[in-house]
Amino acid sequence: MSAKTAKLQIDGIDKVIELPIYEGTTGPDVLDVRGLVSEGVFTYDPGFVSTASCESEITFIDGGKGVLLHRGYPIEQLAEKATFLETCFLLLNGELPTPEQKTAFENTIRYHTMVDEHIHQFFKGFPKNAHPMAMLVGVVGALSAFYHDDLDIDDPTHRKLAAHRLIAKMPTLAAMCYKHSVGQPFMYPQNSMGFAENFLHMMFGTPCEEPNVSPTLAKAMDTIFLLHADHEQNASTSTVRLAGSSGANPYACIASGIAALWGPSHGGANEAVLEMLYEIGDESNIEEYIAKAKDKNDPFRLMGFGHRVYKNFDPRATVMRKICDEVLEELGVEDDPLFRIARKLEKIALEDEYFISKKLYPNVDFYSGIILKAIGIPTSLFTVIFATGRTPGWIAHWDEMLSHPYKIGRPRQLYKGHTPRDI
Repeated sequence: MSAKTAKLQIDGIDKVIELPIYEGTTGPDVLDVRGLVSEGVFTYDPGFVSTASCESEITFIDGGKGVLLHRGYPIEQLAEKATFLETCFLLLNGELPTPEQKTAFENTIRYHTMVDEHIHQFFKGFPKNAHPMAMLVGVVGALSAFYHDDLDIDDPTHRKLAAHRLIAKMPTLAAMCYKHSVGQPFMYPQNSMGFAENFLHMMFGTPCEEPNVSPTLAKAMDTIFLLHADHEQNASTSTVRLAGSSGANPYACIASGIAALWGPSHGGANEAVLEMLYEIGDESNIEEYIAKAKDKNDPFRLMGFGHRVYKNFDPRATVMRKICDEVLEELGVEDDPLFRIARKLEKIALEDEYFISKKLYPNVDFYSGIILKAIGIPTSLFTVIFATGRTPGWIAHWDEMLSHPYKIGRPRQLYKGHTPRDI
């Protein structure tokens, strides 16, 4: 029971309402307003920006200090010392795997990467120019039809199997979205390859050639997945939890998260970075666009700089910047006009007093967009990459919710419509 309380006096109510205050292991205290409904009062919080919708042990963010922790581990340390699959294991199980657990987990994921052959038929129903996210929402939701009758979401072993299947099959489905758009045959996953290496093979390999994936690019791809693995109670994660609170099939829940991620205000930021670079067009135009960005009356905004959550710096960006340098050097594209524009923008943002004072530092989307473009991934597929990386976070939150007593989500409203009237 909470030792601290807040007292609330509301006009028209003849008593002082006491509300418990809870302390997390870190972060701000939380005021429990659940008792207000019995007093006939709701709180009003559009966007839920001041509302804790759940209790969680998975991820912690301190935007003011630029801190991102997964199960207590700083994201910088995970990116340096762990792989994406080790981070998946951490999110799902609470601890990093031992060497034996790591091998077993990697093997489990490896042998779940194939998808049912009937899934191939789904893609034939999509037009060639279908948006990759539209296809991904559809085929992930369709997995519900393949894994439904024998799935008991109240059984922890069944939930674990669903988690493994989703993590393993997402890169396969993501690559299939790309192959369908370019009219190339689907590539089957290779059990001899690592997670990110396999993804790049399925993306760019063909049956005519032997597999050949650069270790540098595979490492970069693994890091991109890792840095996007979870980000606390964002729009898509909250959507997965809300859908899951109804007892829905987990594949349908993840499909709902993909739909939420599709929105340009959430998952489309790295795609917007590339669109901005194309709009600037040439290094000679940079000063003009910098002036536009500084003009509060101009609608133009520099994409990939600053972050809604991180008010200081994005801890993921520091890691991604190093990876970006390695990828551009590996591919020998440092002199590409688009990347020259990006580098000059980066330099200005890190040195110009206007950007420094407003803490508009390059964020993870800025660097990941450049990396994905350099690798050869089309901008329309960027959010699909994001969804592939975010899947372990989504499924970990879904599993955490179902592992404890929970209620179906049911937000309230401030009604401003007509009062009762007759026809």
